[in-house]
Amino acid sequence: MRCVAAAVLVVVVGGVAVATPPGRTSPARAHPGHASLRFAVGYASERTLETALRTEPAVVVRMLPALRVAEVRTTAPALAARLRHARGIRFVQREVSRSSVAEPGVTLASLTPRAVWEWQNRVTRTDTVAPSVLRAAASVQIAVIDTGADLMAPDIAAKTPHAYNTRTGTGDVRDVNGHGTFVASLAAGSVTNADGIAGAGGDAQLLVVKSGSASGVFTDVDEAAGIVYAVDHGAKIVNLSVGGPTTSVTEKRAIQYAVQRGALLVAAVGNEFAQGNPVEYPAALLQPAGSDGVGGSGLAVTASTAAGARASFANTGSWISLAAPGENVFGAVSQLATSAAYPRSPLPGALSGEYGYASGTSFAAPQVSGAAALVWAANPSLTAQEVAQILKETATGAGRWAPDLGFGIVDAAAAVARAQARAPGVLLSGNRVHTTLRLNWSGSAVRYSLSLSLDSGPATSVLAATPQTSTTVTLARGHSYAFSVAALDTSGVSTATSVPLTVSLGTARSRR
Repeated sequence: MRCVAAAVLVVVVGGVAVATPPGRTSPARAHPGHASLRFAVGYASERTLETALRTEPAVVVRMLPALRVAEVRTTAPALAARLRHARGIRFVQREVSRSSVAEPGVTLASLTPRAVWEWQNRVTRTDTVAPSVLRAAASVQIAVIDTGADLMAPDIAAKTPHAYNTRTGTGDVRDVNGHGTFVASLAAGSVTNADGIAGAGGDAQLLVVKSGSASGVFTDVDEAAGIVYAVDHGAKIVNLSVGGPTTSVTEKRAIQYAVQRGALLVAAVGNEFAQGNPVEYPAALLQPAGSDGVGGSGLAVTASTAAGARASFANTGSWISLAAPGENVFGAVSQLATSAAYPRSPLPGALSGEYGYASGTSFAAPQVSGAAALVWAANPSLTAQEVAQILKETATGAGRWAPDLGFGIVDAAAAVARAQARAPGVLLSGNRVHTTLRLNWSGSAVRYSLSLSLDSGPATSVLAATPQTSTTVTLARGHSYAFSVAALDTSGVSTATSVPLTVSLGTARSRR
C-alpha cells in the first residue's frame, strides 16, 4: 500500500520546522522526473534528524516522537543511502504496505439455515457470559486501528467512542471503506442499547483510530502512529485487522512500545491461503513463526466457519494463536460503504442502522479482542500475557495446538470462568468519565459492602450489606479516593475483600 499525503506537512528547512497548510505544495527541492518516495527514518534525537536533513531535498511528513521515527518524503532516489551514513540516524527503510480488506470470495450460500444473524456469538459462547462481567468490562478500552468507523451506527454510537484520525490530527473518522465499522461493531458494539447487534466485548469502551485510507490501505508508519496514540490514550487492547508480507523496524518499535505498557495486541493473520499462505505481519510479530502458538507477546487470529473448520481463505502455520468465526459473520455496516463491498441484510427488530455479512480473518480478530476485554473484566489483576494465555488454554482445542486453528476457536465463557478461578474473592473495577466514576464488582457472595478512604483517611461506608454489584459516584477534583468491596456471608461477616481501586483527580487547573 502507499500512504496518501498527510493533511499537514512539516518541512525541515535549515533546522526549523515550518508547517505547510493543507492543499499547498511544500517547498522541498524537487528532482524532475523522479516519483515521490517515502521512508521511515529512525533517529537518535530531533536535533540529529534536523542536521541530517538540513541540506537534503526532503520533507518530514510527520513525527512519531515516542518511537523516534519520522516519515520523510523525497524525490531524490539517493537520499536513503546518504541518510544511512548520517550521524545519529538509526535506520532508513521504505514504508511497508498494510491492507485491511475483507475476503470477497465467500457467499451467503454457504450458510446453513440456522446460521443466521449473530451466529458467531453462540459459537464463541459470548452470549452465555454473566451480565455482571459484561458490565465490568466498562473498565477496559479496546482500540480499533482501521479505516475509521461510522459513529452514527447505533451500536457504535451507544458507546460514545473517542475518535482520532492519525493522518489529519482530528476526530474525523468517517469510514467510506466500511472495514473499520464492521470490525468495531464486532469488538465493542453495545450490548445494552436494545437495538442492532451485540459486540463481543460487553460494555468495553471503544477507541476508534483511523489510520487507513478510503481504499483500505496504509503503511507501517500509519499503523505505528495508531498504536502509539491508542496506548497513550488508555487502550488495554489494540485490534489490528491489517497485515502485509513484510515487517519493519518502525512496526517492531510500535509493538514493543505497546507491550511494554501492558497492552494486549490482537492481529488478523490474513486471507492469502490460496496465494501461497504467506506469513503476515504484524500478526507474526505477536505470535512468532516457529512458535506453534506458544508464548508470544500477543495473539494472531485466524478465521473459522460456522461448522468449526478453518475458513478456506484463512492463512495457517506455526504462528497461529487461535481462531474465531470469520466466514459470513454478521456486523454493522457503514452508511458510506458501497453495497458492492458490504451488501446489506435486513435485521428483524432493528430500529435503525445498516447491517450485513462479511468474511475474513479481519473479522475474527475483533471477536478475540472482545473476549479479552471480558477476561480482563473478570480478573483485572491479570497481565496482558496472562489474558492471552487464558484465551489459548480455554479455546476449543482443549490445550492442543494445530496449524489450522491454533489452540482452537475462542470460548469466551470458558475463558471468563478460568480468569475468575484465578482471581481474588472479590473483583472491583471502575470506569471514570471526567468526575463520574462507575464502579462494578463481582464475587460469589449475595451481599457486599462498599467502603471509601478519602485522601488516605480512615475508611467509611458507602454501601452496607447491599445486593448491588455496581454503583455510580461523583468525585471532587483535588482529592484522592480508594474504594474497596467486601463480600459478606449470611451473618454479615466479611469473607473476602477486593484489591483497592484508587483514583486521584487533580485540580481543575491541572486538567488531570
